Amino acid sequence: METLEFQSEARQLLRLMIHSVYSNKDTFLRELVSNASDALDKLRLETFRDKDLVADTSDLHVAIEVDREARELTIRDNGIGMTREDVIGLIGTIAKSGTAEFLDKLRETKDAAASQDLIGQFGIGFYSSFMVADKVTLVTKHPRSAEGVRWESSGEGTYTIEDVADVPQGTSVTLHLKPADSEDHLADYTSTAKIKEVVKRYADFITWPIRMATEDGAEPATINSRKALWARPASDVTEDEYAEFYRHVSHDWNKPLETIRMHGEGVFEYQALLFIPSQAPLDLFMRERKRGVQLYVKRVFIMENCEELMPEYLRFVKGVVDAHDLSLNVSREILQHDRQIQSVRRRLVKKVLSTVKSLMADKPESYETFWREFGAAVKEGLLSDTENQDAILDVASFASTDDAERPTTLAQYVERMKDDQQHIYYMTGDSRATVENSPHLEALRAKGFEVLILTDPIDEMWVDAVPGYQGKAFQSIAKGQVDLETEEEKAQAEERQKDFADFLAWMTTTLTDRVKEVRLSSRLTTSPACVVGDAHDLTPTLEKMYRAMGQELPPVKRVLELNPGHALVTRLHTAFAGNDDHSRLAESAELLHGMALLAEGGDLPDPSRFVRLMADHLERGL
Repeated sequence: METLEFQSEARQLLRLMIHSVYSNKDTFLRELVSNASDALDKLRLETFRDKDLVADTSDLHVAIEVDREARELTIRDNGIGMTREDVIGLIGTIAKSGTAEFLDKLRETKDAAASQDLIGQFGIGFYSSFMVADKVTLVTKHPRSAEGVRWESSGEGTYTIEDVADVPQGTSVTLHLKPADSEDHLADYTSTAKIKEVVKRYADFITWPIRMATEDGAEPATINSRKALWARPASDVTEDEYAEFYRHVSHDWNKPLETIRMHGEGVFEYQALLFIPSQAPLDLFMRERKRGVQLYVKRVFIMENCEELMPEYLRFVKGVVDAHDLSLNVSREILQHDRQIQSVRRRLVKKVLSTVKSLMADKPESYETFWREFGAAVKEGLLSDTENQDAILDVASFASTDDAERPTTLAQYVERMKDDQQHIYYMTGDSRATVENSPHLEALRAKGFEVLILTDPIDEMWVDAVPGYQGKAFQSIAKGQVDLETEEEKAQAEERQKDFADFLAWMTTTLTDRVKEVRLSSRLTTSPACVVGDAHDLTPTLEKMYRAMGQELPPVKRVLELNPGHALVTRLHTAFAGNDDHSRLAESAELLHGMALLAEGGDLPDPSRFVRLMADHLERGL
């Protein structure tokens, strides 16, 4: 026997559970039954994968046993079990990385009902046993292990672990319940009526039988209905049942934002029950996240996270797909090349996107929640799913200069466009404030053009991959030429261009190490200058993203545009025309370029030189 210490975060968690603030202690039974069900699913799946695995799968079930005199409650399964290493890794320490964040969130949460839901969200359900127990004993055996393992702890910071013989396959968790007169005001978890009530509320839909002797000496009877929710008529399923099933498959204890039922008939028959969460998971943008819905074949669990059924950009969708015509011994390699699975995937994607579109029309508040939580992920599909590009654009919404409070859909933007407007104008940036204060907006704002404000990192990439929307092309106001001038204004611009030609050529030569061209601008009204990219150049933000990922890029020179109506530019032009010695003016040209970089939130190539030149010019001016 070994006595080991818990990981430091686990000790904090145990202390929290023992002195819990949770109002509903029933959480512990929900978690233990869910863990037992998962163990049965995993054993069934492992026997399909490994034909040499010796395991009894003839009567897979969960058993609940009560000893009223000893005040002991046991939850037992004959599932996959654990090895000694598994027990130390999964029970003795907390394998999941979100524990510290869980503790922080719990301290912030004032609502008891909300705080109890955090248990499942952070995958720490086993530890909830200490809410009702003074001591917990776990005995387990993996089919490949010769001996079983016994783990025990009173939640005081240490646990014991030892090998034991003659242990049946699976896991049993025995809770030595706190005294009935304890200060925790516990429900009577030795009451069969109470156990049946909790199982009915939280685990009635689990496909494995949950058995318990309901009377002293009686044979154990199945106490859950075992009816697959997706196979029952929609009229027979309540919202509470949908919500509880969602919690079971997602381990998110909030209610789902929307429930989607599907039934496919014909060449390939399947049923699907999908859920759109109401809150983004903590790992939505983490590389190691798991995605995909559960795959069943004829109600037999096959795969936990079937990535082939749901694209990466819809990785937050949870649920079940039950196929009728697949082999039970299916593998990921087979799924990747299975035409029927690919057909189901296309239908699921179209259904999810059409459901989101219906939320826009029928439940605008739910849609706003959806887009706030998952919009950045959905926009990834504009790059990866060209087949549904239009459908994604239909359900997307963006911040714009039209309304500082509410985002706009592209359909709403197109409806507000000016009669002669040919482009959907946008600008990318780190934040709304950066974009709104950019000099690139000046002329468009003055002429009453609406501009989309794109601040998600993915926005930097999809705008170049999507040709347009409803026949209107996307146009960056910070790249290429923006045609905003009337015919009269264009004629005046041509005259100015001739007048400024020598000056612009000199500026281009002077700043040749920094810019590819200096030209007059039609997009400025109050600022002296701005920096723009050519139509196919990388934006500065995208450059930073690539370099942050370790990709070396050649330096990208951009275009410096000058406002011919600004006093600073006209005086510099006059000084150039009236003086053959342009060496002093070169410093002013360099300052003008630096000011343009700062105005867009960019980085100066040499900040100390810029400050020195600025100080010298201010001194001469004073």
